Amino acid sequence: MPTTVLSMTFKEWMLRRGLSPSTAEKYAGAISGSLTEWGLAAGILQGPLDAMESPRACAEAASKLAKLPVFAERNMRGHNMYSSALSKFSSYIEEVSSSDALGSDIEDVLNDQKIGLTEKVELIKARIGQGVFRQKLLLYWTRCAVTGYQDPGMLVASHIKPWSKSSNAERLDPFNGLILVPNLDRAFDRGLISFENNGRLLISPLLGDAETLGIVAGSRIALQTRHHPFMEYHRKHVYRGA
Repeated sequence: MPTTVLSMTFKEWMLRRGLSPSTAEKYAGAISGSLTEWGLAAGILQGPLDAMESPRACAEAASKLAKLPVFAERNMRGHNMYSSALSKFSSYIEEVSSSDALGSDIEDVLNDQKIGLTEKVELIKARIGQGVFRQKLLLYWTRCAVTGYQDPGMLVASHIKPWSKSSNAERLDPFNGLILVPNLDRAFDRGLISFENNGRLLISPLLGDAETLGIVAGSRIALQTRHHPFMEYHRKHVYRGA
């Protein structure tokens, strides 16, 4: 597998999660071999699949690969081996990239000489989903903004405008946040759902079996005008509507 900035290889990641060496070898080979070859031949990929580091680009490539006739035929013959390899690889890219990004973001805050220690502490807590930002969101929403689920231990404080694109003030602004159950938080962060300014749920065509995840068309959340600039940014730059 090509060397990347990610902290571990795909094969290492699978082995750490309990897959057998033979399965890890098979899935890693599928990603670097057949799936890359099919993607290059179809114009879906511009380089090796296993050189990807962006979760969004990986998800889009996986969606297109799964629609290829050769994929459908070989996947059926291989008892879903190729779809399993793609699913594992997408999870790997998302998890490892998120972990690396978190460490980088925290390091950036610590190295910022323009902000004081107190603000650094709050920014770091906000980045890892703790501290005043989460408390403010829980006070405001009291429950999952979409489903109404109330157990705080199962709820995630999610930025609307991504952390990496926000100013320090925006990172701590409670109107730049939602409280969501984990499946909705993941879909929102990946741009698979978003919301209109009137609160109507938008579901990306790239999200399959949305209702199985409890993501129901027609759902609404209660947004105020102070949420709108952040949600407009999310719809324009994060949401994958097309």
